[in-house]
Amino acid sequence: MSTKIRVVVTSFGRPFLESLPAHTRKITMPETRVLYTVLRSPHIDKKSREQFETRTQKCVLDIKAERHELRQKLFWLKRHRMFGGQMEVQVFSKTRLDPKLLPLPQRRP
Repeated sequence: MSTKIRVVVTSFGRPFLESLPAHTRKITMPETRVLYTVLRSPHIDKKSREQFETRTQKCVLDIKAERHELRQKLFWLKRHRMFGGQMEVQVFSKTRLDPKLLPLPQRRP
């Protein structure tokens, strides 16, 4: 059974990922920009304002792994963590359902 690990990396600078493991797909997302406008002086000169902005970069890594490789891939993520960035890890796993183990629905007469 295969397992997919999705890592969403969010940072204020460009995420720096040098060596990616095998079976990894890197998807870069658009840059988010938020503008803040602040009055320079709260008492007079209401027309005098300053503008600040924050830019956020987002990158998605899709890593495919088998069950026996899962520990190695998660260890790679732990070893290559970035300072100044936020990582969100999602794990998707496909399982096979055995019909013998499932309870059968009861028929009502």
